[in-house]
Amino acid sequence: MNIAVVGATGMVGQVMLEVLQERNLPITNLIPVASQRSVGKEISFNNELHKVVSLQDAVDLAPDIALFSAGGDTSLEWAPKFAEVGTIVIDNSSAWRMHKDKKLVVPEINANQITANDRIIANPNCSTIQLVMVLKPLHDLFTIKRVVVSTYQSITGTGVKAVRQLENEYNNIEGERAYPHQIHKNALPHCDIFLDNDYTKEEMKLTNETKKILGDDSVDVVATAVRIPVVGGHSESVNIEFEKPFEIEQVKTALKNFDGISLEDNPSANSYPMPLSAYGQDEVFVGRIRRDFTIANGLNLWIVSDNLRKGAATNAVQIAEYIVANKA
Repeated sequence: MNIAVVGATGMVGQVMLEVLQERNLPITNLIPVASQRSVGKEISFNNELHKVVSLQDAVDLAPDIALFSAGGDTSLEWAPKFAEVGTIVIDNSSAWRMHKDKKLVVPEINANQITANDRIIANPNCSTIQLVMVLKPLHDLFTIKRVVVSTYQSITGTGVKAVRQLENEYNNIEGERAYPHQIHKNALPHCDIFLDNDYTKEEMKLTNETKKILGDDSVDVVATAVRIPVVGGHSESVNIEFEKPFEIEQVKTALKNFDGISLEDNPSANSYPMPLSAYGQDEVFVGRIRRDFTIANGLNLWIVSDNLRKGAATNAVQIAEYIVANKA
């Protein structure tokens, strides 16, 4: 099986390569793809060196699957070209997520929607993936009316430039900025660009993508997305209002039994999810589960996941695994 990784030299692309090495996809030939300035460089994969090729060269090789993490403009231009030669594209950008003819997939939730005709499949936003992983089993049981989420997002979600900015500020070095303000010792209520409704693009992704993945437009989601100076993953404070009554033990049991979720909820022992402990892990961690005593059928909880793993690379590789296993 021939697998291309488009954006192989980028932050998410490198994690994709790590995840591919850890998992069991039957890879005969790896094709690392990057921008023209990286063509000819060598990367190591499974103890072998592979030369980085251009996008056109990769299309000419007609890989079975192409994992894309190279930005929306690249995806819009090149994903259809790969699809034309029979490649199944799994795209990590926002380019295709809300396209009505493209599937938006979290494998534990809706991989069964993938068909043999799907040639471009969208990987959801990192903050959306960890949210819907927790919402899905609870929605099935208690029917969600409304979700209020505040995110505390890792700088790694912005890329290498943001990591450099934090390191430079920590060391009192002047350098290029990924953000309009200092991020060291700070919190920015500003992820992605501001839209006409004064919400950011990141906040509206949480609203729109959640509805599409759950397949239910009646689920109201409103978000405030905040960038904080951490590296290990994204955290989310989530308030949920259900249609139906629930017991806390029912909630914990449903989450504990859902594939891909790790329950970490023992406040008396100071046990709760944190980005530091989620770093490098593929699970979505959930804790601080407690009833919202101000409304009927209300619940508060805390979700953490490594945004480069389950929030991006691992989810994409899981989609590829499903396709291979089911010959979609």
